[in-house]
Amino acid sequence: VTRKMAVFPWCSRSRNYKAEFASCRLEAVPLEFGDYHPLKPITVTESKTKKVNRKGSTSSTSSSSSSSVVDPLSSVLDGTDPLSLFAATADPAAMAAATDSSRKKRDRDENLVVGSDFEPWANKRGEILARYTTTEKLSINLFMGSEKGRAGAAGSAMSEKVRTRLEELDDFEEGSQKELLNLTQQDYVNRIEELNQSLKDAWASDQKVKALKIVIQCSKLLSDTSVIRFYPSKFVLITDILDTFGKLVYERIFSMCVDNRSVLPDHFSAENVSDTAKETCLNWFFKIASIRELIPRFYVESSILKCNKFLSKTGISECLPRLTCMIRGIGDPLVSVYARAYLCRVGMEVAPHLKESLNKNFFDFLLTFKQIHGDTVQNQLVVQGVELPSYLPLYSPAMDWIFQCISYHAPEALLTEMMERCKKLGNNALLLNSVMSAFRAEFIATRSMDFIGMIKECDESGFPKHLLFRSLGLNLALADPPENDRLQILNEAWKVITKLKNPQDYINCAEVWVEYTCKHFTKREVNTVLADVIKHMTPDRAFEESYPQLQSIIKKVIAHFHDFSVLFSVEKFLPFLDMFQKESVRVEVCKSIMEAFINALTLEDEKRMLAHLINGFIKMVSFGRDFEQQLSFYVESRSMFCNLEPVLVQLIHSVNRLAMETRKVMKGNHSRKTAAFVRACVAYCFITIPSLVGIFTRLNLYLHSGQVALANQCLSQADAFFKAAISLVPEVPKMINIDGKMRPSESFLLEFLCNFFSTLLIVPDHPEHGVLFLVRELLNVIQDYTWEDSSDDKIRIYTCVLHLLSAMSQETYLYHIDKVDSNDSLYGGDSKFLAENNKLCETVMAQILEHLKTLAKDEALKRQSLLGLSFFNSIIAHGDLRNNKLNQLSVNLWHLAQRHGCADTRTMVKTLEYIKKRSKQPDMNHLTELALRLPLQTRT
Repeated sequence: VTRKMAVFPWCSRSRNYKAEFASCRLEAVPLEFGDYHPLKPITVTESKTKKVNRKGSTSSTSSSSSSSVVDPLSSVLDGTDPLSLFAATADPAAMAAATDSSRKKRDRDENLVVGSDFEPWANKRGEILARYTTTEKLSINLFMGSEKGRAGAAGSAMSEKVRTRLEELDDFEEGSQKELLNLTQQDYVNRIEELNQSLKDAWASDQKVKALKIVIQCSKLLSDTSVIRFYPSKFVLITDILDTFGKLVYERIFSMCVDNRSVLPDHFSAENVSDTAKETCLNWFFKIASIRELIPRFYVESSILKCNKFLSKTGISECLPRLTCMIRGIGDPLVSVYARAYLCRVGMEVAPHLKESLNKNFFDFLLTFKQIHGDTVQNQLVVQGVELPSYLPLYSPAMDWIFQCISYHAPEALLTEMMERCKKLGNNALLLNSVMSAFRAEFIATRSMDFIGMIKECDESGFPKHLLFRSLGLNLALADPPENDRLQILNEAWKVITKLKNPQDYINCAEVWVEYTCKHFTKREVNTVLADVIKHMTPDRAFEESYPQLQSIIKKVIAHFHDFSVLFSVEKFLPFLDMFQKESVRVEVCKSIMEAFINALTLEDEKRMLAHLINGFIKMVSFGRDFEQQLSFYVESRSMFCNLEPVLVQLIHSVNRLAMETRKVMKGNHSRKTAAFVRACVAYCFITIPSLVGIFTRLNLYLHSGQVALANQCLSQADAFFKAAISLVPEVPKMINIDGKMRPSESFLLEFLCNFFSTLLIVPDHPEHGVLFLVRELLNVIQDYTWEDSSDDKIRIYTCVLHLLSAMSQETYLYHIDKVDSNDSLYGGDSKFLAENNKLCETVMAQILEHLKTLAKDEALKRQSLLGLSFFNSIIAHGDLRNNKLNQLSVNLWHLAQRHGCADTRTMVKTLEYIKKRSKQPDMNHLTELALRLPLQTRT
């Protein structure tokens, strides 16, 4: 070993960390987006194709490019298609001016995305299906007739291709009308799901026209309100089919945008779209525009709204107002409001920044709101035997969704205007409820008294006031009203709630307002509310039907009463618990109380659960800036929970955080007192860690606590932690228990030591213990540890030590701790220090080379190759290869890695390319010569 050390002395290369960081930074590249009209014509390039019609005959068509821009489909329908008419009515000059003036605003608004604070439609779907049910018989009427005569009128002006497509659209395969009668609700749902699957199957078998026909016929079902109570659920089922269709069309066109050169990016513009894809997209819109009936035409076009992205950047923004206006032609107010809800849903998915159309839907709805109370609707309700209080809630899902979309990130001025417009309408309880359900809780809370005034003025016959107060209470649970109004708000709400005769109506409201009472008032008011609940729910044992709401009340009460003694001093709390007379429910309630106010348990599983609960409690306890009281709490907690190791671990982490927070807050004030307190925290950790059982838990906590001590300039205490960790390493067993299974421990030890080395870089030497005393002690422990014969972890650790020593030889270290002078400051590049450092490097190198020598056996050649290449890479990264002997050692290692054909050729090639690339950097010319001495061996 001594001879080898003399032959291969170590010499670390100097590092410029700032320059290395700068070379790794990525360059920012600006992106540019164009501006396009949604109906901008497509330039047709010269092409010759052969097309096969459905009868098997072929016809050749050709076109040539010209200086004028031609719409490839404009001659097909002779300019009479609906989209051409829309385009013809636009003033190009005015359009260009408007586009130019709004470009900056639009680009800024397009950055708006729907975040996690916006409740998605998927969350509401299940609730709607569960709430709006019926026992009446349902029917599905699917028209499957043939109307071939309609295509003949324009026959002379149409190409055979388009005529064939229109005939397919008109000519249904079965040639009859299907009417499924006397269906139960479940039968109806099953049939709709079958249609959804039929749509997917037709699409998969390339029967696009059949798929479109299925969607059209399903959309027509949304005009049927014969079983009006089921309409919201029907809307959910049918729009699922529409969503499927819209997704299939979009994905189809998206796939057509790929050519041999590139793939369409996620955030693409119309200029990235191929002409074929644009033509197909326009074709879909032309087909849909030919649907005669308003409702299916509206729904089907809305379902593929996103496809406008393939045509132009502003296509969606121009289609939304037109679709909004189309809804004005729907006479039934219930059908109309759900159509608006679907348009708002699609709009929020594809263009949430386009708020104007959302707002227009709302104000249009207000204009037609009086229809709900008109003669037509009233007559319909009489025919179906539906009362107005049962009819009005049918609007809630659609209205709540529209209001949620409009109010999302809306300015205060708009919300105020919406509220005022609703206020002016008569019989506006339904509107008011949707406003409170959708608007931001903060907006509602600050205007609580205004809303209470509006609730009082509402007509009780159409929409019950207690539901309005429930909606108000839900908002006040999320946001606080003005302090001066809080008591009056509670009194006004409870006047209405306490008069409710129906126990279910009562408990549904009381459950919501209990949280408001607990949040803003004392145990006196809470006791009054609990007494009122007992009074209403005890007669006829009504509580047996309301256990979920009663459990919710208990959870809200214990969530706000953190003092166990105060809670049980509430007079009506125990009588309230007496209402839980079902055994299983009573157990659940007691368990929830136990989770809040913990009792000692003994079994292992219960201990684990208990430790989790206690840790949650410990994290919540705070004495503000009374740090001494906080530490006293941790000391007392340690004595109480000394048999729960997870709690002790949490306490150590909490004390370490307390030490860091103390230093940060005090910032030098009362420095002696602060230092003494920090030392007390450090002592707490040092005393507690040995009582833990898990050895790696102790090792990691010694390291973490030493880092905290070092950060607080407690150098001697930090040394004590690090010495304790070093002395614990020999006790690491060969196998440890991980989640009930025995695992080898060497990989965990390797991970810990690597983290330890990162800390040792900045630990200053003790003046009485010599140079790098902690590193020396750790190396001795590593040398004496009994490693597995088949393991190379010891050499991997030595390689990490070599990296550490190389970093320690730098003039300035990579990182530091504030107000702690590391060895780069203490020694200032002293030659004696560097000499000692190099001696340690040579010792470590000797150990690595000796280990490589022992691997010269057939069964270990692969390991030798991998370790040799790893050591080679370490020398390249950290060694000064201008040193001839170190340079020669690297060449020897390169040959060793390839000697027996065990090296991965691709890895060797990439390594050599890296060396050549580095040789072009400043002060790296010597690597050019080295690269010439590193041959690549080929396998034969």
